[in-house]
Amino acid sequence: MVNESPDTPPPRKLRPTRRGRLALLIGAVLVLAVAAAVLVPLLTRERGNEPARSLLVPEGWRASQVYAAVDKVLDEPSGTTEKAVATADLPLPAAAKGNPEGYLFPATYPVTSGSTPESLLRYMVDTAVKRFGADHITAGAQRNGVTVYQTVTLASIVQAEADTESDMGKVARVVHNRLARDMPLQMDSTLNYALNRSTLDTTTGDTKIDSPYNSYERKGLPPTPIGNPGEQAMVAAISPTPGPWLYFVTVAPGDTRFTADYAEQQRNVAEFNRNRRGGG
Repeated sequence: MVNESPDTPPPRKLRPTRRGRLALLIGAVLVLAVAAAVLVPLLTRERGNEPARSLLVPEGWRASQVYAAVDKVLDEPSGTTEKAVATADLPLPAAAKGNPEGYLFPATYPVTSGSTPESLLRYMVDTAVKRFGADHITAGAQRNGVTVYQTVTLASIVQAEADTESDMGKVARVVHNRLARDMPLQMDSTLNYALNRSTLDTTTGDTKIDSPYNSYERKGLPPTPIGNPGEQAMVAAISPTPGPWLYFVTVAPGDTRFTADYAEQQRNVAEFNRNRRGGG
C-alpha cells in the first residue's frame, strides 16, 4: 500500500505485502504453474532408481526463506545454506555486492544426491542472470532510466505489493511515478522486509524506524531487492501500465483502488479499515 500525508502520517492500519504474506503462510504449498514449467522437466535426469525430489521457490520469497527451504530439502542444519553464500561463487552483478536477494529465481529445481547448498544457489542465480539479462529487460531498464539491478529491486516491490497479476503494471506505475516526482515510495513491503515480518498492520511508529529499507523516511528505491521476483513482475517493472496514479490500497480481496488524489486515497484506506474491523 501507498499512503502519504503531507505532514506526519496519522496512525493507521494498512494493507500488507500480499505475496510476501502468502509466502510466509502458505508458500510451501503454493503451486506456481509458470515456475513449475521452467525447470521441472530436468527431474527426468535423475539417475537409476534415485527418488525424484524437487525444491519449489515461489515468487516473492525472501532469500531467508529460500535458505531455510534448501536446508530442509537437503537435510542440512539450519543456517547451512546462508553460510554457503560466501563460498558458492555466485555470478551476481557487481551492484549486488555478494547479496543474492532478488536473484534466487522462482522456479522448481531438481534435487539429487549430488545437490549441495552451493550448487542449488548457483542454479538459481544462473537462471536469474540469464532471464534478467535478456535484451528486452536491458532495453526496458535503459528506457526507464534505471539499471537492471534497480529494475530487479523495483520488481521485487511490485511482486510484494500487487494483489493480483493484473495489478502489477499499475503498482509498477505508482513506483515509477513517485520516483519521477522525488516522492518517498512509502511502501509497507519495504518496512516488512526491514522488520523481517509480513503483517496486515503498519503503525506510525513503524514508519519511523531507522533503516535503509524505510521507504517512508528515505526517498528512492531500497538498497537491495526485498524478495525474489518472477517474470511477470519484471515485465511490469520495465513496462508499467500508463496512468497518473500515486496511491493504492486493496480494500478487499480482488479490489485494489488506484488514484492520484490523496483525499480519495484516504477514503479508500478508511474503507479498508472498516473491512478489517468487520472481519471482511
